[in-house]
This record gives sequence, C-alpha cells and structure tokens, in this order.
Amino acid sequence: MASNHLYLVDGSGYIFRAYHRLPPLTNVHGEPVGAVYGYTTMLWKLADELHKADGPTHMAVILDKSSHTFRNELYDQYKAQRPPPPEDLIPQFPMIRDATRAFSLPCIEEEGLEADDIIASYAKAALREGWSVTIVSSDKDLMQLIEPGLDLYDTMNNRRLGPEHVLEKFGVMPDRLGDVLGLMGDSVDNVPGVPGVGPKTAAKLIQEHGDLEGVLAAAPSMKPGKLRDNLIEHADNARLSRVLVTLKDDAPLKDSLEELALQGIPEAPLRAFLEHHGFKSLLAKLSAVADAPVEAPKSVPQEEDPPCDHDGYETVVDVAALDAWIAKARAQGWIAIDTETTGVDATRAELVGISMALEPNKACYIPLAHGGTGLFAEKPDQLTPAIALEKLGPLFEDPAVLKIGHNLKYDMIVLGRLGIDVAPHDDTILMSFDLDAGLHGHGMDELAATHLSHSCIAFKDVVGTGKSQRSFNEIDLKAATRYAAEDADVTLRLWRRFKPRLVAEGATRIYEMVDRPLAPVIARMERHGVKVDREKLAQLSTEFAHSIAALETEIHGLAGGPFTIGSPKQLGDVLFERMGIKGGRKGKSGVYSTDVTELERIAADKDSPGKVIAARVLDWRQLSKLKSTYTDALQAQINPETGRVHTSYSLTGAQTGRLSSTDPNLQNIPIRTEIGRQIRDAFVAEPGNVLLAADYSQIELRLAAHMADVPALKEAFASGADIHSMTAQELFGEVNRDTRGRAKTINFAILYGISRWGLAGRLDVTADEAQGMIDRYFERFPGINHYIVETTEKARDKGYTETLFGRKTHFPRIKSKVQHERQGAERAAINAPIQGTSADIIKRAMVRMGPALADAGLPHVRMLLQVHDELVFELPEGDVDAARPVIERVMATAAEPAITLSVPLGIEIGVGASWGAAH
Repeated sequence: MASNHLYLVDGSGYIFRAYHRLPPLTNVHGEPVGAVYGYTTMLWKLADELHKADGPTHMAVILDKSSHTFRNELYDQYKAQRPPPPEDLIPQFPMIRDATRAFSLPCIEEEGLEADDIIASYAKAALREGWSVTIVSSDKDLMQLIEPGLDLYDTMNNRRLGPEHVLEKFGVMPDRLGDVLGLMGDSVDNVPGVPGVGPKTAAKLIQEHGDLEGVLAAAPSMKPGKLRDNLIEHADNARLSRVLVTLKDDAPLKDSLEELALQGIPEAPLRAFLEHHGFKSLLAKLSAVADAPVEAPKSVPQEEDPPCDHDGYETVVDVAALDAWIAKARAQGWIAIDTETTGVDATRAELVGISMALEPNKACYIPLAHGGTGLFAEKPDQLTPAIALEKLGPLFEDPAVLKIGHNLKYDMIVLGRLGIDVAPHDDTILMSFDLDAGLHGHGMDELAATHLSHSCIAFKDVVGTGKSQRSFNEIDLKAATRYAAEDADVTLRLWRRFKPRLVAEGATRIYEMVDRPLAPVIARMERHGVKVDREKLAQLSTEFAHSIAALETEIHGLAGGPFTIGSPKQLGDVLFERMGIKGGRKGKSGVYSTDVTELERIAADKDSPGKVIAARVLDWRQLSKLKSTYTDALQAQINPETGRVHTSYSLTGAQTGRLSSTDPNLQNIPIRTEIGRQIRDAFVAEPGNVLLAADYSQIELRLAAHMADVPALKEAFASGADIHSMTAQELFGEVNRDTRGRAKTINFAILYGISRWGLAGRLDVTADEAQGMIDRYFERFPGINHYIVETTEKARDKGYTETLFGRKTHFPRIKSKVQHERQGAERAAINAPIQGTSADIIKRAMVRMGPALADAGLPHVRMLLQVHDELVFELPEGDVDAARPVIERVMATAAEPAITLSVPLGIEIGVGASWGAAH
C-alpha cells in the first residue's frame, strides 16, 4: 500500500500571484474577480498536474486569517509597513474561500497564526506519522522546513525545491536558514535584522560561526569595522528577528490529518461556483457551458495541454530541418507562425527570425539575422534569410495550409515587405475580441494567463531594460528560441480553444464576415501609408508656436503674472486662489482640478471672473497638443524609405469594434475646426494623383432609425430631408440656427444615453429644461425610448449587447453596486449596438472595396485611411469619375445581403489635392 503524501498549498501566495498576473476582471454581477479567476485556474492546474504526477493522498489550502498574530505581541512593528491589500482584492477573499470549497478541499485558517505556522504544524505532524509532505510554495520562510521527506513545489517554475536549492540560494542548509534570515532581516515584513548584513554576509557569518549565537559571541573579537559594530549594537534585534522568522510548528490542528484525505472533485459544487461567476472557459473544462455544449471539431482536439516545455523547442539552423517542418505543416494543414523583428513599427522593422508551432510543445525558432551588427561581429550558425524565405514563402502562401497568428496583421506587413502574401489565416487576437470584447484585454500574455493558466516569458527578461537593453538579434539562440517558439506555441494553444467557441457562442459570423478578412486589408493600407507635406507641417508648427506664445502672454496678463500654464497645480492656484473663482474642487493630492470639464464650466459661466482665462487656457491646450502630436510629430514619423507616414490600426482597440489608430492617432484631429482643416491640408497626394474622401452621412442616426424602428426618422432619411431641422421642428416648433444646433446635439446625445445633467451642460440650460427636451424627444420618437429601455434590459439580463451582425460587447459592470460604474455601463450599452453596427458596416465596405475596384479596372485606386465614418483614397486624377460610383456603391450596400436596412446609407464624396481639400 502506497504511503500517505500530504500537499499543503500556501493559499496566500497563490492569491497575490493570481491578483498580480491578471488585469482587473469583473464577473456577471459586476464584482471584481481577477484574483478569484486566477486562483481558480491555478488551483485547477495544480490538481491536474498532481494527478498526472505522483498524486497526493491528502491535501489542504492554508490561508491567513488576519493580519494580527502572536508576532505582533512580540514586536509591534512586525509587518507594520505592509500596505493594506488593494481595495478591489478585499471583497475577493470570501470568494476565494468559496472557490477552494468548490473543489471540496479543506480551507484552513486560524486567528493569531500566519499561514506559514499552520503549514509548519501540519507538516511536522505528518512527518511524525511517517508521511511524505510537499508544500506548494516557493516562500523563503517555508524553506526552513525542508528535510528528508519534505520538499517545496514551485509551481511558477515547475520545479521541486530541496536542501540543495537552499544551499545554492542562501549558502546554508535549511536547518540554519533561520539564522541567516534573522541576521539579514526582511524589509517587507519589517523584521529588523542587523543593518548592513545581506544574504551573502549572513551566510558567510553562519558558515564561519555555526549559528546566530555563535556569530554574536564572536562579534567583539572581529576585525574593527562597521560590521563588527553593527553586530554588537544590534544583537538584541538579531535575536528578536530570529524568533520572528521561526515558524511555530506545534499549533493544535484544526482538522485532523485524516480529514484532509482527497475525495476527488465533485462536479456539482464546482459547476455551481463557475456558473455563478460566469467563468465560461472553466465551465468548458467540465465538458459543458451553461447555454450549450462546446464541441470541438475533430481536427481541433480539446484535451488539456501539457505545460510549455521551453527546453524542448527546436532551433532550426539547416535546410533539412526546415524542410521537415514545412513537410509536416503541409501534411497537417495548419501551422502557427510568429515573426521576431528589430522593432515594433512593422513598416520599418527588420526580420530577425520566424517561429512556428504544429501542436503544443512542438514548436521551433528559425533564426535569420542573429549576431552583432558590426563588420567583425560574431554570428551564430543560422540559415540565410534568402534561403529560408525561398522555402517558407510558398508555405505561407499555400492555400491548403492555414496560417495561425496572434495580431497577424503585424506579421503580414513584415513578410509583405519581403514579397510574401500570408494566406489563408486565422488570428487569435480577433477571435478573442469577437468572443470576449469588454471582459478583458486581448494581448497574448493576458490571454495565456486567462485561458491557459500560463505565464509567458516577458520580453524584458530576454532583452533587458534601460541601458543594458539589447536588440532581439543580439540575443543568444537558446534564449531566443525559448521566447520566440513559446509565442507560436501559445498562439496555437489559444487557437485550439477559441476556434470551437466561435460556433458554440455565435461569433462565427462576425469573425468570418467582418474581422478576419479585414486584417490583410489593413496590412496593405498601413504599408501604403499616406504622403504628408513636410514644409506645410513646418509652417504650421511655426504658426502654432506664435499663436501659443501669444496665448501665453494673454493668459499671464489675465492672471496678473507669469506661471507655468501646463502645471495643473499652478493653474489651479491661479484660478481658485489668486483670482478667487468659486466652485473649485480638490483631489486626493490636495491639488485643484483643472481638467477640461472644470475649465469648460468656468468658461461657460458669464459671471465668472475666470471666464476669459479659462477659454484661453483651453485654446492653449488644444494648440499645444496639436502642435506636439501632429505638426511636430508627423515630420519625425515620415518613413525615410517611402517618404510617407504609416499609421498603425488596431482592430481590437475600441470595445465596440471601431478601428483605432496610433503613431499618428488620426482620430483626434478636430473634425470641424479651421485648425483641423489646416492639419488635414498637410496630408497630400503624389504628383498626378488626388485624394478622395468618402464619408458616411449621419450613419449612426440612420442606424438608430432602423434599429429603433422610428417611422418619422426613416421617412426623413428616405426623402433626403435635413434630419436636424426636422427634429428642431418637432421639438421646438421652429427651425433656425439655434434650434437646429440644439436638435443636432440632442439627436446624437440621446443615442449615448445622456442624462438630464449631461444634456443641461451641453446646451447650457437647467436640468429641468433638459429633462423637458428629453421627454419631448421620446414623446415625438417613442421608438428611441423603447430601444433604450429594451437594450438596457437585455444588457442587464445577458451581460452583453449585440450589433446587427452579431458582434457582442460585454458589460460586466452593468450590475455593479457602484452607481457611477453601473450608469457608465448602461450608457455605453445603449450606444454599443449602433456604434458597433456602424463599425461593422464600414469594415465590410473596406473588405469589399479592393475586389470591386479591381473588377472595375481601377487597380491604381488605393485605400489609405479610415477615420471615424470616413474612407480616404489616393488615385490618379483621371480615375476619379470611374472610381466615384464604385466607391459609393460599395459603401452604400456594405450591409447587404446579410442585413437589409430600412433606411438608405448616405455617402458624401469630396476630391482634392489634399485631405483637407477633399474633406
């Protein structure tokens, strides 16, 4: 009969690891559960791994009950400097206890004792009974307990820690570790120790003098110096520290050893716990989801993956090995790929290597440009890029082999610059976004932690940071292979989980019809870039600088003296102290708020002494931002090889599905101001070409009319009437510049779920007046009110909203007990189906545009930019008349045949030598 083997899990360590490894997450009830989710996945993974390994017979999770223990009675400063747990972690502690019990595991905690003391007491009791003991932790204090029959299991690094590890790390065996810890102290726990004594010095002293008392006895005869003086002066602190770090191993056992016997994991309580929190991916591990079973295609097995074997990854440095990988990929029909480059800008970065994965742990890295960049730099054995790409190119373009990537758009650009058109493809970042938008981020590290319970190797741990940071091509091949091949391996594992979920959770249509085909389109747009006029930008920078200087002079004059306008503290002091403006509010730091809302409030108050200065500061801020972000930065962003600016689009940056752009962010150029037009004038066409801007007219209002089924609005759009004038007539009984402007504000604000106070602020009226306008609006257009009510109720019930194409946006905080969180989620939920459908439509138009232009014999018309509801093209001047109707038709019919809208989509098209002229 096998001997008993007790596993004691340091639950407190698990909790904080789980909290810090995952971003803030909320469950279907709006409660924070990031640590709960991470803890549950880690505990589950532990159970799986142990079952496959030596299988414990007994197991318990040990937690800290409270922060005050017997050590605080010995030393009142013990752990006094430790900050309290993060605010969003505190409510998760009871849920973590629930998670432990859901696995039917004992959850042990005791007042007055730390978890380490409870672990020590159970460990010693089990050893006395002849049992084997494993402590699941890598905590240094627990290493004191290591002895024959007892080891520590470090799950983070998947290794067992025995006496040799303690000797290597601390220079002493476990039975003397307490003496070392007593000498060196612990700043985290506020254990004083002896000043100036670190781990190496402490180990050396214990090695020479046997134990702590031996060190202190020998101190007076040591060589004069700071060490000797500190040992003598702080001897009592050292003895106190030795007591503080000693684990209490004779506490009464709350549960007997036999009560810790493993009985297996009953499905019912675990299922109830997972369903309560809405942990879908974990429910899938129980072979079912609350709504429908997750059945994987036969080609995508869903058995639990083994831990990543970084040392098992292959470094491919010869043609025969590369040929073997290519042959296996062709035989299998799919392969995960990833590129390693010299930078993050795909339009400039140079290819360093390529990684591939066929199945979990069957991954490789193909280095292509490792070694120093100097003439005499030593380079490792590796394939030349020409040979490797000659072989890989046909594979990456093979229509019979699916290429799987994470944010594959980046790799498409890098490889596209080398003449390789990657197709067909699947993209796990888009799969994650289409499944779980709003629940968490979609970066690989976060997804690996969330879905695979795996911590990816950090890039900074490979290349270093700061002055010691190296380029990836300077990394040795072993380290490069571990990092790069892991990316491909993790991507493949994520794909195996996401692919079956697309069908089961109704996300196939949005993925296949909208997002997946868009990636290569965006990659081509980014590669094309857009030309900017450097001289025009320089001229604008100069003009803006003069205007900024003039504003600074005026602001200083209004303030009664110079100050730093960009300093919130100095500006707040000027406005609310020097000028005596009423209504100032201070934040936690004691500094007055001078955000845009506060300045707009002051500027709108005709009786405020700060009305003019607040308006001028707002002007100063906008000009300063536009100068630094666009007219200055765009000059530096011109690619020296292409002479063009290449913005980077994110397909997952906006929760509703809208595209977002960076470097530069084109979304933030003011739309209807003269300054915005001047900046757009710097975006120009090449000689002989023009720019064409095609803009959806009031698309969100049109979609609202369709989705809310508002006859009056639908008729107005069908007849081509001015919708804002019609609304002004309905609400105010007359149409003039003022009423039309107010109607326009109301038309758009209502769709964003604006409150009476929000509308009052925009229209400069009282809250009661604003409420009256909202009431009249709903009275005239009752369908809008019905839509808002129904959408909000569905979002509360399901936790998400859907666009007409089935794109889900999750709102985990819509049931939050915190009012502003709940109301914010409700407002976002009202607009998400409309804004998301608008995004889906323009994406469909972008996907169809290239083939339509090619069919019309217009191969030289290139789509360059997508901003808000607008597409910008560059084309030969002679192609304008032929291209205009094609572009208009594709955009107007983009929803069809999947969706037939009851309102027409209006398209406004302009043409000019610059974007400003075309807009």
